[in-house]
Amino acid sequence: MSPMNRPKLKGTRVLLGITGSIAAYKGVELLRELTKRGARVTVCMTSAARQFISPLTFEVLSGNSVLIDLFTSPPKTTADLAPSEASSRVKHIEASTDSDLILIAPATANIIGKVASGIADDLLSSIVIAAQGKVVFAPAMNVRMWENPIVQENVARLRSLGYCFVEPESGALACGEEAKGRLAPIEKIVEELELLLRDRNALSGTRVLVTAGRTEEPIDDVRYISNRSSGKMGHAIASAARDMGAQVTLVSGRVSVEPPSGVKLVTVRTAADMRTAVMAAARNATMVVMTAAVSDFAPARTEKGKIPRSGEGLTLKLRGTRDILGELGKKKGKKLLVGFAVEVEKEVARAKEKLKKKNLDLIVVNNPLLEGAAFEEDTNIVSMIDRRGRVEKLPRLSKYEVAREVLKKALTLRKKG
Repeated sequence: MSPMNRPKLKGTRVLLGITGSIAAYKGVELLRELTKRGARVTVCMTSAARQFISPLTFEVLSGNSVLIDLFTSPPKTTADLAPSEASSRVKHIEASTDSDLILIAPATANIIGKVASGIADDLLSSIVIAAQGKVVFAPAMNVRMWENPIVQENVARLRSLGYCFVEPESGALACGEEAKGRLAPIEKIVEELELLLRDRNALSGTRVLVTAGRTEEPIDDVRYISNRSSGKMGHAIASAARDMGAQVTLVSGRVSVEPPSGVKLVTVRTAADMRTAVMAAARNATMVVMTAAVSDFAPARTEKGKIPRSGEGLTLKLRGTRDILGELGKKKGKKLLVGFAVEVEKEVARAKEKLKKKNLDLIVVNNPLLEGAAFEEDTNIVSMIDRRGRVEKLPRLSKYEVAREVLKKALTLRKKG
């Protein structure tokens, strides 16, 4: 068989977790697709999942026993074994170490909440908590459950910790509604697994510097001027770079999300603080991705204490801040430099001007007035423009998906030199 025709998941050990969603029956089709692409699949079912479909179905199709009970006694006693040998026979430890990847599909709000809270009260949640490899959730639930702020906070927390999601899609739900919440198509889920496995070492040996969040410029000791950046895009870039094997330094202003684990975090407040931290970290970076919304202006003078209120109003004199991205562009050397821009009209034309002026290799531009690309949303709609002026427009994607596309584009530019 030629390399082009070889199954992309050949030899990959996948643990497929099935939870108590009406979409549990789609696990059969998912199992078939995984095995067709060469994966070795073991299925683990929660008690709720077994209310929808029998474990026997998965046993016949996978050729393996279905993992069900956390407390089933092992076939041989572990009393006389060394600790390392005994732990290898503990079911949830053995299952987690014997898998290259864990896929939970369908994933309910319950399993997402349990893992986000560190709860391990059944076999599947125990396996996930014990896992050291990649864990992917493909949620399926009612739209009101999916959009519940608690569920979204749990998803955001798990993303920050390195867990991946194949988001649900809009369509007919079991309750009869037409809304977001149905399990993503099987083909898309499997392709996402292939991409994750393919890209997990793509940035190995690369030192990536990412900036994120907003800066705050003090008016007095109480008030400041700032902007609406949430920091989600920058943190998604840092998470994706980490997942692709890079050594990541994240210089972050104020944000509304938890910082990703596994990266070096440097927190700053003002544009001047940001510049100092970036210039220091950039010395050893091979790639710099500037997503931070750095204030263009700052009060010319910061007053002590709190300026008293008066009926006459207040006039602020502003001074320009230093252009960090422009400075990096002037002395970037062999670094690959990626900038982000927010424009509300003539986005591509203005982004091209910034690309040239700041000597960037790639610029990513978005219009926050578009639905799906607004500040603080979890999705974005961007256009990527490279140093030759080529424009690639991306559809509405999660910010993590945008981050991965941006990093892959940057990689192609680095390889071309």
